[in-house]
Amino acid sequence: MIEVVLKKGKEKAVLHRHPWVFSGAIENVKGKPANGDVVKLIDAKGAFMAYGFYNDRSRVALRLLEWDETVEINEQWFRGKVADAVAGRGDILLDGVTNTCRLIFSESDYLPGLIVDKYAGHLAVQVLTSGIEKMMPCIIDELQRLLNPESIFDKSDASSRNHEGLETQNIVLAGNHPPERVEVIENGIRYNINIAEGQKSGFYCDQRDNRKIVASYASGKKVLDCFSYTGGFTLNSLKSGAASVTSVDSSVLAIDTLKENVLLNNFDTGKVTTIASDVNKQLRKFREDGELFDIVVLDPPKYAPSRSALDKASRAYKDLNRLGMLLLNKGGLLATYSCSGAMNMETFKQVLAWAALDAGKQVQFINQFCQPEDHPVRSSFPEGEYLKGLLCRVF
Repeated sequence: MIEVVLKKGKEKAVLHRHPWVFSGAIENVKGKPANGDVVKLIDAKGAFMAYGFYNDRSRVALRLLEWDETVEINEQWFRGKVADAVAGRGDILLDGVTNTCRLIFSESDYLPGLIVDKYAGHLAVQVLTSGIEKMMPCIIDELQRLLNPESIFDKSDASSRNHEGLETQNIVLAGNHPPERVEVIENGIRYNINIAEGQKSGFYCDQRDNRKIVASYASGKKVLDCFSYTGGFTLNSLKSGAASVTSVDSSVLAIDTLKENVLLNNFDTGKVTTIASDVNKQLRKFREDGELFDIVVLDPPKYAPSRSALDKASRAYKDLNRLGMLLLNKGGLLATYSCSGAMNMETFKQVLAWAALDAGKQVQFINQFCQPEDHPVRSSFPEGEYLKGLLCRVF
């Protein structure tokens, strides 16, 4: 096995089992590994440190897999990690009210660059590293053995594949092409989702618990669901007896699917107003029209893809939340989220404080949100904690 030598003084993160080694921490490579090959990482004295995927195209040159030198990184190793991850989601899938969840969450499940989401009898995967790409035949076979899915569809269209020298692809890996509409159940609510054409892998199951929490306040309330996508917060609010819900998203396809989902659950269509529009523009229009709500949900896309973008993203989050606060009745609730890993909770609270100051509002933080158990955070990889949110009472 080809050896990669770590620079002296760069051992701490590896010893703490952080799975990333950046290219600047590498002294030299003893040979010419192909991108995606498993290599042995050694320290400056030649002592073993870990095994990992190598890629000279990526800023993260090594994605570490195993710290025990006696363990062989082979097909069975990868099958074991897949089986462990699937077994860890058993409680979610056996609760009788949910048949969709994240089965494999990349580094947090010790499979760096692999995302697998279950949608009823279908699986959607995203392959984001060259090492996982090489191991996909055995991974697909293990998923078939464990779950016997109707289809496994590759949604590897993320821009991060470019950093690994990989092309994007949307293809069937096993079984039949998933149908245009796949019906899933989450929290007892039915959704039609489009795996092949939908955003990300087709659905955002990371907000499952948070939708229930926000909906618990919605009875008799006038709710505004921004960046609604196919209606997660909208449908949960309706189920909890909201007086009305206004759903805003820039995607016409998402709004059309949301309307289908309202009908699918036999909810009162007269309680739902859907608007296909840029959210920030629509919030300003609501402000101009004097529209007010009891609950405002803000679940925007990732504004800060990296730490270098954090300052710009903070300004965007501040302006968005300022607008949201201005649309609330006195004592109303703002449920606001960030899915940017670079934005930690402390910074997010500060952004909300700035937004409140600009809006001339007083804000109480009454609850904090995080990602659910099928999106675990590995103790040695805090970067896996990307989703955070706050429930705010605004005066």
